[in-house]
Amino acid sequence: MDHEMIKYLAELSKLYFTDEELDDNAIQMTNIVNLMDSIKEIDIEYNPLADNHNVYLPDLREDQNFPSLETSRVLQNGMNSNNCFVVPKVVE
Repeated sequence: MDHEMIKYLAELSKLYFTDEELDDNAIQMTNIVNLMDSIKEIDIEYNPLADNHNVYLPDLREDQNFPSLETSRVLQNGMNSNNCFVVPKVVE
């Protein structure tokens, strides 16, 4: 990236750099852009046969159905006010 682009981005961001800092930022931004360009070249196409080769269905646990708590018991500590639940304040 050139210095004009870095100055423009710094102005938009309300940042102020010395000439030496502009040089450093230009180098860093160029490295970041080059890295992003190399990442775009990576093949990320999903292949269900190849991508799920470590999942073994026999190792998964069987689903089990357990009774749930009663709705009245779950809601007993909440006060209903204006169609919403009021909870104790935990942050000042």
